[in-house]
Amino acid sequence: MTETAADSDLVKLFLTGNHAAFNELVSRYQTKIYWHARKMTGNHLDADDIMQEVLLVIYEKLHTFQFNSSLYTWIYKITATRSLNHIRKVKLRKFFSLDGENTINMANEENVALDYERGEQMQKLDKVMQNLPNRQREVFILRNFELLSYEEISKITGKSTGSLKASYFHALGKVTNWMKENG
Repeated sequence: MTETAADSDLVKLFLTGNHAAFNELVSRYQTKIYWHARKMTGNHLDADDIMQEVLLVIYEKLHTFQFNSSLYTWIYKITATRSLNHIRKVKLRKFFSLDGENTINMANEENVALDYERGEQMQKLDKVMQNLPNRQREVFILRNFELLSYEEISKITGKSTGSLKASYFHALGKVTNWMKENG
């Protein structure tokens, strides 16, 4: 496998039975999948689980990829969907949990680890991002961390660029205000 092989060529090779082509796709995208899920969930273990789940979905569903968009867009759409589904499940579990105190203690332990691992500023940004509505968080992450255009985000989310710009504007305002107040 050459480093310069196009994603579409790797997909085609994989579909003909070349598993090394899939391994190349995994090496190209697993870190990006992990960090996107991590930014969405704010949690290493959840992000790792989501990454594994997304890689399995890609393996099982790559034959359905239509080449209408880039593979990158297709993968991020899967990752975003899985991350949002996970966030919803966690919220439901917390809502129906009889053991809410343990959940809070685990979150505080995670925050201590984040402070050590990524520094105080990143921890503050993670905290404010977790308080954003899901759609605003997703757009904020895709624009600022993945450096995607509104058109690319539109392909991933299926939302219009106008609504994405509005979501981003609101998210940016909330993040900016929160960082000023808690800076």
